[in-house]
Amino acid sequence: MSVEAALAALPRPRQAEARELDAIFREVTGWEPRLWRKVIGYGQYHYRYPTGHEGDSFATGFNPGGREISLHIMPGYEDFPEIAARLGPHRRGKSCWYFRRLDAVDRGALRALIRRGLEDLGGMFPVTAS
Repeated sequence: MSVEAALAALPRPRQAEARELDAIFREVTGWEPRLWRKVIGYGQYHYRYPTGHEGDSFATGFNPGGREISLHIMPGYEDFPEIAARLGPHRRGKSCWYFRRLDAVDRGALRALIRRGLEDLGGMFPVTAS
């Protein structure tokens, strides 16, 4: 499935939020999106851990489906408290930041979170366009 088909398949209110997120991620990253299962991902990186486990993943992205929108800020080691304080109502997993509605999210903080997440990831692994 293409990114456009995935966006078009969303219900109307969520589709508008997903299209706005897509525009923000494209603006901040400068990359075209690629579908990684259910995640609309931007950029990619190859990881290899000391255990020998390795693979490829998207560098950042979002999943617009479900009850919440999830932002994927890889690899999820940093909390970015100064950005989180400005972001708006959210909850956090290891590398995911969850929002019920995009209209409550501060767009400047969102852009800063995407940038800082990519900087953090780029300090550990080479990040390239997907």
